[in-house]
Amino acid sequence: MSHIHGDITGIKRSIIDKLENLYSFSVPSSQIVTKELSDSMAEITTQLNREIAVYISRRGQITAVSVGDLRTVVLPEIEGRRGQSRLCGIRCIHTHPTGDSGLSSIDIAALRLSRFDVMVALGVISGRVSEISFDYILDVTVEPFTVDSVGPMSVEQLLEIDILNFITRLERGLGTRENLTLTDRMEKAILVGLDNSKGWNVADSLQELAQLTETAGAEVVGVLWQKRDKPDSALFVGRGKVQEISFLIQEKNASIVIFDDELSPAQLHNLEQGLGIKVVDRTALILDIFAQRARTHEGKLQVELAQLQYNLPRLSGQGLALSRLGGGIGTRGPGETKLEVDRRRIRSRISDIRQEIENVKKQRSLQRKSRDLSNIFTVALVGYTNAGKSTLLNTLTAAGVIAEDMLFATLDPTTRKFTMPNGRVALITDTVGFIQKLPHQLVAAFRATLEEVIQADLLIHVIDVSHPQYQQQSDAVFAVLRELKADDKPTITAFNKIDKLENTAVVDKSLRLENSVAISAKSCKGLEALITKIENVLEHSAVDMAFLIPYNDSGVLDQIYKRAIVKNTEYRDDGIYVKASLSPEDSARFNTYVIGDE
Repeated sequence: MSHIHGDITGIKRSIIDKLENLYSFSVPSSQIVTKELSDSMAEITTQLNREIAVYISRRGQITAVSVGDLRTVVLPEIEGRRGQSRLCGIRCIHTHPTGDSGLSSIDIAALRLSRFDVMVALGVISGRVSEISFDYILDVTVEPFTVDSVGPMSVEQLLEIDILNFITRLERGLGTRENLTLTDRMEKAILVGLDNSKGWNVADSLQELAQLTETAGAEVVGVLWQKRDKPDSALFVGRGKVQEISFLIQEKNASIVIFDDELSPAQLHNLEQGLGIKVVDRTALILDIFAQRARTHEGKLQVELAQLQYNLPRLSGQGLALSRLGGGIGTRGPGETKLEVDRRRIRSRISDIRQEIENVKKQRSLQRKSRDLSNIFTVALVGYTNAGKSTLLNTLTAAGVIAEDMLFATLDPTTRKFTMPNGRVALITDTVGFIQKLPHQLVAAFRATLEEVIQADLLIHVIDVSHPQYQQQSDAVFAVLRELKADDKPTITAFNKIDKLENTAVVDKSLRLENSVAISAKSCKGLEALITKIENVLEHSAVDMAFLIPYNDSGVLDQIYKRAIVKNTEYRDDGIYVKASLSPEDSARFNTYVIGDE
């Protein structure tokens, strides 16, 4: 079996033998490379017209050989890594068939990612090494690590460098990761969007993406967008824009690029190969946030299912993504182990999770059936993320759930009992917040949770009226409700955060919407009007009826008290007279005792 990394399909057996023979070379520990090894690599590169790379340990042993294409080579993962405050102990020597030894952004990104002792490029022309350059990490106290360059130079000049002494002196000057500040530890992100005049304004959408990025734990250091009618099938943006992104990566020392739309597997692969650093799309970013926020077993199951469904078509051909060693955005949750399992095992895991979620769905169904028997009125809070749903739940019920000014502060649904002034009891559920371009994997995975929305008697749509794009946010919520087939349910629209508004005309315009109310969940302003509207919905959904219950059937009275709002009770000679409000479904249960209204 060949020990050559990379795609060797179509390579002659004789050349594969030459590649495998590279393992037999030994390099003095003080030298970066020997002339014999560099000559052999140059010869093979010219025959293949592809890049090849070798790993050399500090003992001078060849530990890995890899073959790539004309401009890139996929680097194998390094085994036996050292402590976080040191370099990895491996120098990477690779060829450039174009003759130019200058290190590309991909080379520099790989150097930073793997913390090579040095990253060496051999410029090859007509079977010989024309020039050599190498880069090394200058300072580990700032991430991404700052890099310095040496060259171009000849092979003879390179051989004069005592690499072991050079690395020893270099490591003595390196700082430690333990001394990094919180800001230093954060990934530095560049955001990229597309302005196609559809949906949200690109600047507003990128501003929300910046909030998501900060919620995930990264720092935004640059924002770019391009005006195009439709995404490029290969790169999402044009090749010129990719080059501009590459320059900005180097300028800002960025470690990740985040795109504002979902990328196809081919686009993701091409961008990571072209940019040389980790690329994440909006879907992966949201999934990453959900992976951080899930607390219950059910929530974790649903996030894992969504991530596995997203990752399944993206398992192969991701270039540098195959060795995301540092963690961070896009790698949390089950994504950390996806590279160690094949498609068959992932599909099996997806099947197992779906079965577990189906069991959860059955449990929820039993709970709902129990509530139905008790005639408990159910209310679901729906709305855009960070609209104030959790704050409203806390204010109404003293639920004590986390309510912070951030996107997706709460993920797992919370249900609390609420007693209205008329004595009727309701259950109010705080559901997960929606967002524009909500990954369909999440909607599918969270369907068991979102059935609380489907089964609710009333929806309260909470809108952050202080947000400049509150109308677009409202449209995004209704898009998800339509997907759930819950858009025709009785709905109260609660325009929240009016305390943040300076222009009252916005509130006046909003209240023109039927069945709407202006509130501040934080300061309790307008909550009386909201509760009144909830009671009105309940009243309109109930039927006033009068019953005369014989004394020998007095047990029926207890059932009516449980299932209705009892307005009057009189103990008469011929039985117990009861006047109550019931739902149309429940009224049929007591038809035997119905009398005319007196």
